[in-house]
Amino acid sequence: MRTLPPVAVTAAVAAALVLTACDDGGGDAVDDRGGGACRIDAVDVQVAASPAPAAGDTGTVAVTLTNTGSACTLDGFPTVTLTAGGTSAKALPDEAATAQRLTLDRDTAASFTLTYVRGEAGAASSLPVRSAEFALPGARATHRFTWSYGDVAVQGDGGGGPDATVGAFQRAGD
Repeated sequence: MRTLPPVAVTAAVAAALVLTACDDGGGDAVDDRGGGACRIDAVDVQVAASPAPAAGDTGTVAVTLTNTGSACTLDGFPTVTLTAGGTSAKALPDEAATAQRLTLDRDTAASFTLTYVRGEAGAASSLPVRSAEFALPGARATHRFTWSYGDVAVQGDGGGGPDATVGAFQRAGD
C-alpha cells in the first residue's frame, strides 16, 4: 500500500473543503458569500411609524435598510437606544423573535420593527423620548432619528427599562 506524503494529504483535504463550500444552487451557501457585517454608512435608512394614539396603546416604528455597498451580512439584532434629555435606555430584543443571518446584496433591503407602549406625558412611569438611535450587529456606528411618537412607558413602577422591544431583521421588498 502506498501512502501519500503529509503535504499531499493536506492539499487533498483543502481541495475537498473548498469544493464542498461551493453553492450547489440549494441556497444554503448563499449567506456565506456575504462580505463582513453591514455598516451603517453603506445602507440607506427609512423610518416609518404607526404611532400609538394614546397612553397604554402599542405603536411600532419600522426601520428599513437598503444596502448601497457590496454584499454584507446582518447577524443578530440591532441595538436600539431611546434618548430623553440626558437619559438613555436600550430596548431589548423581542423574546418571541428569532434572529436570522441575512446577506444583503447591493440594492436589497431588510427591516426590523421597534414596538413600544406609549406612556402618559409627564408621568414618572414614562420616558419622554426625543430621539432614537440604532447600531447594526457587529458595528459601533449608529444612525439617529427624531422620535415624535410620544412618551414611552417604563416597565415596572418607573424603575425598569422602556416598555419597548426590537424585532429580528426580515427581508424587505420581496
